[in-house]
Amino acid sequence: MSSTVVTTENAKSTASVTRRAVFPFTAIVGQEEMKLALLLNVIDPKIGGVMIMGDRGTGKSTTIRALADLLPEIDIVADDPFNSHPDDPELMSDEVRERVFNQQSVPLGRKKVPMVDLPLGATEDRVCGTIDIEKALAEGVKAFEPGLLAKANRGILYVDEVNLLDDHLVDVLLDSAASGWNTVEREGISIRHPARFVLVGSGNPEEGELRPQLLDRFGMHAEIRTVKEPNLRVKIVEQRTDFDRAPKEFLAQYVSDQEKLQQTILEAQQRLSSVEINYDFRVKISQVCAELDVDGLRGDIVTNRAAKALAAFEGRTEVTVEDIGRVITLCLRHRLRKDPLESIDSGYKVQKVFRQVFGLPEPEDGN
Repeated sequence: MSSTVVTTENAKSTASVTRRAVFPFTAIVGQEEMKLALLLNVIDPKIGGVMIMGDRGTGKSTTIRALADLLPEIDIVADDPFNSHPDDPELMSDEVRERVFNQQSVPLGRKKVPMVDLPLGATEDRVCGTIDIEKALAEGVKAFEPGLLAKANRGILYVDEVNLLDDHLVDVLLDSAASGWNTVEREGISIRHPARFVLVGSGNPEEGELRPQLLDRFGMHAEIRTVKEPNLRVKIVEQRTDFDRAPKEFLAQYVSDQEKLQQTILEAQQRLSSVEINYDFRVKISQVCAELDVDGLRGDIVTNRAAKALAAFEGRTEVTVEDIGRVITLCLRHRLRKDPLESIDSGYKVQKVFRQVFGLPEPEDGN
């Protein structure tokens, strides 16, 4: 086992030298709503992913890649194509679980949290994986070629222009993200493997909206806009120019901030299970969902989870009203029924009902 670890370490050091520089997450200016939604999903992947809708060229892809690069390395079984965890049975493939159960040794390794891009023209076989029927029948083995869901296990699966993706494929992704497993069946042969990932979709509303049934299954919905403030735009342009010109020097400025945020995320993940939200708050969250006429209970569940993740992120074990106020729009705005005659913004509507139910005064600026 030790020789495998050495090999993995050598591969890791080689990869760190050859790996392309990624813009640091802590250097990204603005877009606080998107950054918060992504961080909360990393702390608690059961929130159910993020749908990011906004203008072109607003840094959606840059932010998601920066987050994946920021995250600490994970322990894996080195010879397993599904990034199985060496100790947690919930995060093991069936084959690894069987080996561990039979007390067989498994080679250990560490790797960066996987970040998988789903190309727009991907087929279902490319996403889910394929079974070589001929080999299975001839040799009596389950010859499985893993797909993108296998590579994304325990990581982030990013779908740009998700509103242009085939609805059937979106369904497959959401089913896997919700269940944590991917099952491939061909000609009576069935194979399943763990597929737990944070699903991040992005798109431009001008190119079409997702069907409400699919949109509802994303845990959170962040809206981003092009920065209008001239000084802020100049700062963003200068940062990008500095990074492109001298990436190593630029990254060196943010090492301390990156390490600090990475540690905060780790501590939040460990603290999450001990965070409490009192009964009265839970009742009021459900009252907000009922008054907004939100279908189903996903809105209630996700708001509770997101509020707990935010409290954990900020080092607390008790959810506050402020926590709920900061996440409830992200969790509910995409679940409201669309009224073509209504001009009011869905986010404003969520905040208005939230303040009424929780007995909070209207803000002085009217927003």
